[in-house]
Amino acid sequence: MTPKMLVPLGILLATTAQAQSFDLDALIAAAKTEPPITIYDSTGKIVDMADAFSAKYGLQATGEKVSANSQLEMLIRESQAGNVQGDVALLTDTPAAMAQLLPTDILESWVPADIEADIPEGYRNPLAISTNANVWVYNTEKYPACPVQNIWQLTEPEWKGKVALIDPLTKGTYTDWFNQMALHGGDKIAAAYQAQYGKPLETDQASPAAAWLAALAANAPLMADGDDRISEAVGAAGQAEPFMGLVSSAKFRDNADKGYKLGLCTGLDPWLGWTYTKLGLIAKGTDSPNAARLFIHYVLTEEGIMPQMLDGKIPTSSKITLPADEPSGLAAHIGDLFAYDASTGLQDWETRQDWQDFWQLNHKR
Repeated sequence: MTPKMLVPLGILLATTAQAQSFDLDALIAAAKTEPPITIYDSTGKIVDMADAFSAKYGLQATGEKVSANSQLEMLIRESQAGNVQGDVALLTDTPAAMAQLLPTDILESWVPADIEADIPEGYRNPLAISTNANVWVYNTEKYPACPVQNIWQLTEPEWKGKVALIDPLTKGTYTDWFNQMALHGGDKIAAAYQAQYGKPLETDQASPAAAWLAALAANAPLMADGDDRISEAVGAAGQAEPFMGLVSSAKFRDNADKGYKLGLCTGLDPWLGWTYTKLGLIAKGTDSPNAARLFIHYVLTEEGIMPQMLDGKIPTSSKITLPADEPSGLAAHIGDLFAYDASTGLQDWETRQDWQDFWQLNHKR
């Protein structure tokens, strides 16, 4: 297909880390000559974000809510057919993108030169626009403070059958978390064991993370297929024995919407939760490369990412902070999260089945 126009030199220069200048006005002008774009994202907030982007720049963009798994399938099929429909993918499956989409030139990563310095290096290749947090929560109606101070307590008889989390067999981010802890969190998990029991961790498992996960799985946690059930099991009012749970920070909106009593387990040793990244990537075969890049630039700004920040999504740009009225209160506890490290993303991908098998082997119902 014949390109709509040549990309200005300044925009080409901006595709490299060595770019000395960036001409946003030129990018906007080039974008206005191109066809409308479609953005895939796993949250419905993308509809409002695309509308706001369109209004701001006088362009036509459509946001479509598409799950991460469906995005992978659609993007691969579209590329193979030479019929790109999704011009931008906001994708929460970083390992899959690194293993399947980037090496095969289905998607590409681009960092705007004028924002690059604000993005920590670990979030640049591939570009992550935000980190999403899963956090440990409790019922504030039942407990004046989080009833658990150490993650090893969740493996004890008191919490047998009373911890709820998403089934790791259904969501890759959970087995990625397992692998990340094994690779990058072992020292802290072992130290938490020492703090809880006053003796060093001794285990036949391959890592402290595996030891904790095996103990947690053996304590008969409730497996759910989504955050809604966990949010209810933990936060619904009037419960005599509510669960402890692990949910997306976005579920704190249920406190206002449904009258739930979710509380953030601050002070939990070693982490109150963990994060995974949402990538912002561009389809290699798009007819609208400048409009796609402009949208990436937009979601790296406070204005662009704000609808998702209200759900507790944490922008990667160091110049943006969570709003004060974000319902979880996570802004004051960012440093207490176990952060995703994309440097081992490919290993996370390669070990997913191994960790699923590990969980199945150890899980008791």
